[in-house]
Amino acid sequence: MEFELLGWPSDGPTLELDWRRFSYAGKFVMSSTGKVVARDGGTVVAALAFNEDRTDPDTLWFRYVTVREDRRGEGIGPKLLDYGMGRASERAYGRVKIAVNNPFAYEACYRAGFAFTGETTGIAELVLAWTPGNDPDGDSDSYREGLDRFRERDLSDEEEAFLAKRTERPSPNGASNAE
Repeated sequence: MEFELLGWPSDGPTLELDWRRFSYAGKFVMSSTGKVVARDGGTVVAALAFNEDRTDPDTLWFRYVTVREDRRGEGIGPKLLDYGMGRASERAYGRVKIAVNNPFAYEACYRAGFAFTGETTGIAELVLAWTPGNDPDGDSDSYREGLDRFRERDLSDEEEAFLAKRTERPSPNGASNAE
């Protein structure tokens, strides 16, 4: 797996993804966000779009993360997030935030080192943050709090089954695992 920074928002990178295989494909055509991709054998299998926070120049926002439909569940998303956080650190960002709307993305972000902030956006996404040296495993209560927020929603059968397997686990990388 190869990871590549296609450019920062000021570079105006665009990326055309097949909308049948990638969620949020249309968001990557915009030139107002930076882009990072994961490639396997030269083929894009995941992408990340990001931009600087408008009110806090120390914060970078990961806006859209997508993994090709047939490659989900392989751990590519957390690796892509980790690569993006490395690029943010190189640019001296002190914090990276992401808002997620489903428990699968929530878990992937925790695996990459993000932690639930307790905040939500106006469209009911949970906000997670990463800072250098962050240890999300050290706070299993906030991990479970985020899972509980998802449990309050109208969920698909797949999401309900996913959450049911996480009733005993303190965090994605924690020792107690209900799976």
